[in-house]
Amino acid sequence: MDEARTPAPFEKGGQAVAEQGIVLLDGPDGIAISMTADAAEETGSSLLEAARTARAQSTARG
Repeated sequence: MDEARTPAPFEKGGQAVAEQGIVLLDGPDGIAISMTADAAEETGSSLLEAARTARAQSTARG
């Protein structure tokens, strides 16, 4: 039985736009999501924090 494989991370970021009070995020490989302004702001903050942590982890590994 094959184990589930984690796909490689995307190297290209998504694009966000606001339409009629909703934030739409168009990501790589056809990924699309809509969210409220509050949810988008929370997601953005979380993404920035995770990106800083990931960079620090990559730097630490050499």
